[in-house]
Amino acid sequence: MIVGEGQVTELRALDATMRGDRWAGVFSGYFDNAKDFADAAMSIDSAKGIYFIPNPVQPELLARACNRIRRAPRGESTTDANIVRRKWLLIDIDAIRPSGISASKEEHEASHHRSGDVWMYLHDELGWGDPITADSGNGAHLLYKIDFPIEDGGAVKACLQDLSDRFSDDKVTVDVSVYNPSRIWKLYGTVACKGDHTESRPHRLARIINAPRELSGGAV
Repeated sequence: MIVGEGQVTELRALDATMRGDRWAGVFSGYFDNAKDFADAAMSIDSAKGIYFIPNPVQPELLARACNRIRRAPRGESTTDANIVRRKWLLIDIDAIRPSGISASKEEHEASHHRSGDVWMYLHDELGWGDPITADSGNGAHLLYKIDFPIEDGGAVKACLQDLSDRFSDDKVTVDVSVYNPSRIWKLYGTVACKGDHTESRPHRLARIINAPRELSGGAV
């Protein structure tokens, strides 16, 4: 749905351990088929967060770790230069809170309420189609289908900045920093594990809430 058939993506796990590991670290691999990707994700014992890259990655990067995950060499990561094209406008909405902890119930709900406001503005005022709506575990995601070159003249960044200017306040923010094409994105179906799991700030499952049968996208 997000990663097209045959598209290459990176799977990256932060502060992670695999079976038998004593020390946590960054694990990474490159995949062009769903089964190996899913098997690799399920082989991770623990992680602060498990991510993937929604935009298509250069197929050459499969040679780094082809359809497998391993401890990533220091300094190795996917850069913007390794992305083929911008296929997604990613909107990440979170409540403001100290770093390194999960959102409270109230913060989590506030981010989703603000997500609804953003969706209504883009749909009703600008005539955009319906996005994929998702829960990051701590906040809200909106994913709009686009088809832009990597060098987009700053259009994606400007769009996110405009949304932030309209909808960010002292409680909830629209993250402008996710404009770069090689942005990693929370893998749905995995748990967001920032800080310790507590009653007031629990770890939650990242999940897709709604995925329209047809994604008509936005007009950045």
